[in-house]
Amino acid sequence: MIERQLENIIKSRINSGKAIVLLGPRQTGKTTLLTKIASEIGDFLLLDCDEIFIRERLEDANFENLKQLVTSHNLVFIDEAQRVKNIGLSLKIITDRIKSVQLLVSGSSSLELADEINEPLTGRKWEYLLLPISWYEFHSHYGYLKARQQLDQRLIYGMYPDVINHTGNEESVLKQLSSSYLYKDLLAIQSIRKPELLSKLLKAVALQLGNEVSNNELANLLGVSKDTIASYLDLLEKAFIIFRLEPLSRNLRNEISTNRKIYFYDNGIRNALISNYNPLPLRQDTGVLWENFLISERYKYLMNRQISANTYFWRTTQQQEIDYIEERGGIFYAYEFKWNVKANAKFSRTFTQAYHSEQQIVDKGNFEQFLL
Repeated sequence: MIERQLENIIKSRINSGKAIVLLGPRQTGKTTLLTKIASEIGDFLLLDCDEIFIRERLEDANFENLKQLVTSHNLVFIDEAQRVKNIGLSLKIITDRIKSVQLLVSGSSSLELADEINEPLTGRKWEYLLLPISWYEFHSHYGYLKARQQLDQRLIYGMYPDVINHTGNEESVLKQLSSSYLYKDLLAIQSIRKPELLSKLLKAVALQLGNEVSNNELANLLGVSKDTIASYLDLLEKAFIIFRLEPLSRNLRNEISTNRKIYFYDNGIRNALISNYNPLPLRQDTGVLWENFLISERYKYLMNRQISANTYFWRTTQQQEIDYIEERGGIFYAYEFKWNVKANAKFSRTFTQAYHSEQQIVDKGNFEQFLL
């Protein structure tokens, strides 16, 4: 099993007096990771919220009932917690009043769960996000040579654990993942009045990968209001399917400041949505696959190391642009992404003069310096 970077961080929080909450997309290994941690610590109680009986007991936020349910174990793992109404209140009661119990909590999206637990568990939780396997984790498990040999495959099929573990059946796994299963939680939300729009919107965004995205343009393309587009994009982001990159705009009049770029947390999901698994030499989108891979992997890099950074892209109306920028400790770090090692690349003089920054070209020859 590929070791996850969050494992040691979570272990260090055990018996800290706070609940440990692990969020993330479906099928990224949350249950596997928390079960592994709990098993190594000793005897634990697993409460699977897919079971109706467990949900009913946890929904009844009564101290005596909760005490009877959990006090037989010092470690309690509540899996799929987003299925339980008022779960935040139950978690608060256990954390505050049953001090002998350490809670481990998993949830497959931040939709209802985040709203449910944020206020009740303020100051009472450690919260982490588990995304698909990171390049660091993949590289550490397989070693330099095998990891590099699979780079093309990872750009096409992505980094979900089941995809990596089922060589030869990647397309079947991704078809299942990218179907309604991936956004199953979204379909249960009352505000989703047009479920079919989710698939159409995701496909439209997938085809515009690497480009700036306008809510107005998407609304016109799909025949809905821009408010509906904004709402659905927000939900897709909370379900950890996509994330948005904001434009950097502080100094220059001609900087783009409105449109955003949208990326997928996983290349394989993006390719599945457009049913394109062609090898890289036959593709027209290798450059944007490389960009999505690097930015999503860098997101994991920052998150797994608990590094705080503001992230942006930069472009002017004269088409000058920088692929990716991080602001850390008051310093800008600018990156240009090139798949071809021999490709000519230079940073805009306009940007260099406007922003004091450190700059780096990231290509397939040196990208591990960026991700390891």
